[in-house]
Amino acid sequence: MEKIKLLIYLLFLFLTVAFIQVPVFEGAEKVVNTQEEQYYGVEDFESVKKFDIHIHINTEEVFFIEQAQADNFQFLDIVDDRPFGLPMDEQQKIAMLHLKNFSKSMAVATTFPVKDWGNDDWSKNTITGLKKSFSDGAIAVKIWKNIGMDLRDENGKFVMVDNVRLDPILDYLVTNNIPLLGHNGEPRDCWLPLDEMTFSQGYYGSHPEYHMYLHPEYPSYQDQIDARDRMLAKHPNLIFMGAHLGSLELSLDELAKRLDKFPNMHVDLTRMPNLKLHTFNDRQKTREFFIKYQDRLIYGTDSSINASTNAAEFKKNIHERWVREWKFYVTDKKINLENYGDLEGLKLPTAVVDKIYAKNALRILGLQNW
Repeated sequence: MEKIKLLIYLLFLFLTVAFIQVPVFEGAEKVVNTQEEQYYGVEDFESVKKFDIHIHINTEEVFFIEQAQADNFQFLDIVDDRPFGLPMDEQQKIAMLHLKNFSKSMAVATTFPVKDWGNDDWSKNTITGLKKSFSDGAIAVKIWKNIGMDLRDENGKFVMVDNVRLDPILDYLVTNNIPLLGHNGEPRDCWLPLDEMTFSQGYYGSHPEYHMYLHPEYPSYQDQIDARDRMLAKHPNLIFMGAHLGSLELSLDELAKRLDKFPNMHVDLTRMPNLKLHTFNDRQKTREFFIKYQDRLIYGTDSSINASTNAAEFKKNIHERWVREWKFYVTDKKINLENYGDLEGLKLPTAVVDKIYAKNALRILGLQNW
């Protein structure tokens, strides 16, 4: 019995000494339990899993998909209801064909037509059509700029994205946790004189029919932004991604206001020249913006792949673009912005890069376990 008591006492003494925190005296080496920030390099491009949230495949050819797989990219193929190019139904047919063959590389965002807008059953029929698309494999919906810049009601007034006839469709998306991608309006340049534009002089100079500065009878830039904001205010639980930095590419402050006001709003990063210009003007502010809103930003390129596209040339160009933009985000190397000068890349921490390049997209689309 005495031996047992002695053993218990010695065990108690050992445990007491083991858990005593010995003070660190002045001059002694301190152990700091902080984790040093980690960063990727250009050489990590191929090994890191990535996602491009904004792709348009308008051909049955698979060369883009092959390049995406080679560069460790998954992507979202987006269908548009646009009045030019490949019709919506043809886009959808191609998207579903590729989805069937490459279900681990891509996802599909469907859309809905507005040609029967005046029909009393338009909202009901639209939801029926969306249900069919979802049963075929689509997981998101795209709403395009034809609402706000083309579609008119029976009185000739422009239909804006906050129109009440869209509410049943948006409510359906909310109920079923389906994300909406919105291309609302155009870049601010579209409403400016050519000599006040940042990067769009060439396009709008060649296409005056789309240059809204020359068409004051159309809704203004602010009309487009306000309508989108009212739509989000009406549907606060809608999972929303604003294409092209939410058409707020000229001001990180204005974009930040919307991200603060609408917790379920996200934006894609498809207007790279504007992001480089922000970095050129104030790198620290731009970098802090990315770090603060790291859960709300999604990488994308808005690349279009058409039947007339040269396969070898396109594969080379998209690879070089992906690497070039990776360099901007993950390093502080010198990058040239045409007509402005050199800037340093943002060199974002790996945790931020992982979110922007994959985790945010997968979370929003419900593909975390993909």
